[in-house]
Amino acid sequence: MKETLAMPVDVKLMNMTASALFVAFALMVVAAVTGWASRHPMFAIRGISVSGEVTHNNAVTLRANVAPRLNGTFFTMDLTRARLAFESVPWVRQAVVRREFPNRLKVLLQEHQAVAYWGVEGESRLVNSFGEVFEANVGEVEQEALPRLNGPDGQAAQVLFMYQTLQPLFEAMEMDLEHLEQTGHGGWRARLDNGAALELGGGSTDEVLARTQRFLKTLTQVTAHYGRQPDALETADLRHEDGYAIRLRGVTTLAAEVQKK
Repeated sequence: MKETLAMPVDVKLMNMTASALFVAFALMVVAAVTGWASRHPMFAIRGISVSGEVTHNNAVTLRANVAPRLNGTFFTMDLTRARLAFESVPWVRQAVVRREFPNRLKVLLQEHQAVAYWGVEGESRLVNSFGEVFEANVGEVEQEALPRLNGPDGQAAQVLFMYQTLQPLFEAMEMDLEHLEQTGHGGWRARLDNGAALELGGGSTDEVLARTQRFLKTLTQVTAHYGRQPDALETADLRHEDGYAIRLRGVTTLAAEVQKK
């Protein structure tokens, strides 16, 4: 039987030392090459290509505004900071920034799609299709008429969802839900395009929806009883348990509350 001879300790130490020196040398080479490449003019960022949604931002002006805020070369550029620089531009919701060898950046943009104004009358904040509030020049809004939504901070998505739930009901009655607000107590107030003010009450979305459906289902019948059309509506209070109260233009009556039959 053959015996396996143990490697002498000094030989092991020599091998370990050689390996360590090789690794250290390799790291030094990599560091030197990286340092050289990071400083070499060939790798300085010389171009930025912008694609995606640029309806409100011209690609040329985007590059001109953001490029001065970018530092580093192809290898040292902080892509997170570059992304934040693009996302700080008005109307830009999201930016994806990638390196393109040897000296370019490739940027894919997603813009905010404004669906409503946010806040009290006169405020210039907007709500996008994701229910996010953002600031931009309202003069650049493409849609001629956007609804105005309002509510507590952080509730824009919920208010937008409620608007999208209720608007089709009013639209079917040839009315337009112009303003919707969630109060600090969780109630809902609305204003129609004819100026009518509505108290929709609180509760879940289904509860508010049910009250609104009940109201609109009987509104034509009630207004016809007084020789009026639904657009004569001035105010409506849907917070009653079994009915609602309304006021019509040109109608004076003490029977303001109309019970559902």
